[in-house]
Amino acid sequence: MPPPLLGAHAALVIAHPGHELRVHGWLQLARPRVFVLTDGSGRSGRSRLSSTTKVLARVGAQPGSIYGRLTDLDVYSAMLNRDVDVFIRLVGELAEAFARERVDYVAGDAAEGYNPTHDVCRLIIDAAVEMADSWKGHRVTNFDFSLTDQPDPDSKALASSSICLDLDEQALTLKLEAARAYLELATEVDASLSESGTSAFRAECLRRNYDRAGSYRLAEQPPFYERYGEKQVAAGHYQHVVRYHDHVVPIAEAVRRFVKKAG
Repeated sequence: MPPPLLGAHAALVIAHPGHELRVHGWLQLARPRVFVLTDGSGRSGRSRLSSTTKVLARVGAQPGSIYGRLTDLDVYSAMLNRDVDVFIRLVGELAEAFARERVDYVAGDAAEGYNPTHDVCRLIIDAAVEMADSWKGHRVTNFDFSLTDQPDPDSKALASSSICLDLDEQALTLKLEAARAYLELATEVDASLSESGTSAFRAECLRRNYDRAGSYRLAEQPPFYERYGEKQVAAGHYQHVVRYHDHVVPIAEAVRRFVKKAG
């Protein structure tokens, strides 16, 4: 039996097109308003937003007002240059959208230290949720989901307030069809299927998130994205590494000040 929240007005906020596939079963049930920060173009410059648009159309979900607003290179440039206003504007616009569309709950990327854009997306969500409450008097329940780990619905770490789904055969089939049709992620999908089989796609968990605006503490130091970034710079793909303390923490501090001032 689906949790009661599935009948409410939902929003999905993700850093990159394709993340919606992680929660495709929930996407079918909730049909949320979907906000995507970037076009997923990476360093290739080729957007994958149209593939996400097809996924949403098939399940009856609608794009939000922020939909592929930035390229990945735009985001990295803003981080490296400490242009926090780029992210502040997204917080304000997302808070406005939550209040205007009477969003009851939001799900989005977790901060896992894997990719700085994923983590900044989480910072933006948390700040927008708090701002919608303090600025507009509209309370939004906040959830996150992992992009790096397989969900374990039986884990004691998942509180009863989480939304966990064990997809039936029909929902699983539709999810696999959507994943296989997403050509830009074919390598990742094939690797996941080879490693874990279809079972990796069956469980979905949205975990209740209680973080306040600007909360950003990673247990692993340095995070994976720094170590990976150093390899990318060494290979000549990029000129600079996005750093936890130098580039992402300042964004967290800026959104915290912005929300506090607005409230």
